[in-house]
Amino acid sequence: MVLEAGLGSARVLVTAGSQGIGFGAARAFLVEGARVVVNSSNADRLRRATDALAPLGEVHGVAADLREKGDLDRLLEETVGHLGGLDTLVYVTGSPRPGLFLEQGFADWDEAARLLVVSPAYLARRAAEAMLVGGKGGRMVFLTSVAIREPIPTIATSSVCRIAVAGLVRTLARELGPKKIRVNGILPGYIATDRVDEVLRDAARRKGTSPEAERAALEREIPLGRIGSPEELARAIVFLGSEMSSYVSGALLPVDGGLLRSVG
Repeated sequence: MVLEAGLGSARVLVTAGSQGIGFGAARAFLVEGARVVVNSSNADRLRRATDALAPLGEVHGVAADLREKGDLDRLLEETVGHLGGLDTLVYVTGSPRPGLFLEQGFADWDEAARLLVVSPAYLARRAAEAMLVGGKGGRMVFLTSVAIREPIPTIATSSVCRIAVAGLVRTLARELGPKKIRVNGILPGYIATDRVDEVLRDAARRKGTSPEAERAALEREIPLGRIGSPEELARAIVFLGSEMSSYVSGALLPVDGGLLRSVG
């Protein structure tokens, strides 16, 4: 039996898709034949991304700030307008600035909650409404972090707020499963992105070392001995965002090179 993604002409929305993990996911879906909308809050970066992705297939860009309700509403409306509906939502987002718990003020927590709690929940509702049109259902994939299993002290706001995504995944899998919508999450470990570079620079500053030394120390902790690539993570996203995972819902899949020590 040949496994197929079943993504030919599928309608996919990838948030924060102008760089890093989101860009890698959008590229992977396009290679599989999907039609894709990518989002970014930065119009110039979005234009460069869509230009780079255009040779691979049909791609549209929608500039929107994931922290703003009006932008989320417009993002879904324009996505449906471009694609004629929605089959797969991939929720990727940027991360709050690094910092210990006692270094974070009210504004830091407020922004993190809007980005990592309120935004994915509200966008999921709007996406579900679009997927229910026609009765075909759909798929949602939410990117969170290994930090929800084993908190990382220097990214306190992410370690706390991203846990909400796990609750969202399990809640929606139960409620939306009977409506033919599957919902899953991915827990990335250290993936080669600007965010990881930022975390390594922050660690080096705190310890009086160098980012290169911190990277080497980190890679010694990863059983596979290296930081992952966006392309490797994108394969897992396509799996959960396609019919290859047709009987998987409510799952939280680590993609971390074996980093997590915890069970469950």
